[in-house]
Amino acid sequence: QVQVVESGGGLVQPGGSLRLSCAASGSVFDFNVMGWYRQAPGNQRELVAQINSGIITYADSVKGRFTISRDNAKNMVYLEMNKLKPEDTGVYYCKVYLGSRGYWGQGTQVTVSS
Repeated sequence: QVQVVESGGGLVQPGGSLRLSCAASGSVFDFNVMGWYRQAPGNQRELVAQINSGIITYADSVKGRFTISRDNAKNMVYLEMNKLKPEDTGVYYCKVYLGSRGYWGQGTQVTVSS
């Protein structure tokens, strides 16, 4: 049974930084895609960043401020978020893929406010 668990959310002031972590377990195979999505109140869930077989993609709104990375040995994916803005507020979800099947974590809240 694949499990995906996020951590690292919290309250931060505008301009601050946070680091999110996601641990994926339950598979003897590598997760071919690992990524982060977010959902703000009243909005649809959107892709923030993902690593797909070594190819990294970012949403335009976070380019230059967020950095995604993964530790293959630990099946972990991280999201380093810098220069945070109030519009970055939302629930951040980790999603991993085994082949074409995706698995979501439960989400972690990020609030950017003074």
